[in-house]
Amino acid sequence: MAKTQDFTAIMKDMMGAFPVDTTAMEGAFKSTASLNEKLSGVALDAAEKSAEISNKWTKDTLAKLSEMSKAKAEPADYAKAATDFASASAEVAAENLAAFAEIAKKVQTETVELLMAAGKDAAEEATAAVKKATNEVTTAAKKAAAAK
Repeated sequence: MAKTQDFTAIMKDMMGAFPVDTTAMEGAFKSTASLNEKLSGVALDAAEKSAEISNKWTKDTLAKLSEMSKAKAEPADYAKAATDFASASAEVAAENLAAFAEIAKKVQTETVELLMAAGKDAAEEATAAVKKATNEVTTAAKKAAAAK
């Protein structure tokens, strides 16, 4: 019966002949993690502000509904209360929607700034990596030429 050859030593030798510099991958991972942390911060801040606006809007609406639901002396007072509630609700809705739009605009601006900065950093890192690789290849080529 044939014995299976152990390729462990062969693979170790082969992998040793092609050393891999993992610093570039580590740097990319750290950059990505940092960018994700910043983007998450922007999203969480926006969610918090949106929740505050929604909460305030709800409380204001409930307070106005409470006022509207009180018993009135005259039937016309009910119509006036409903009209006042509707106009106040429309005004508050416009203000709150403008506040939500401001939050969205801020999120968009901050996200674009973060992505632009990340792109610039990635370009600088890629340039440095290419320069380093070029220098290493040039050095290896010079050594190989001198060995002949």
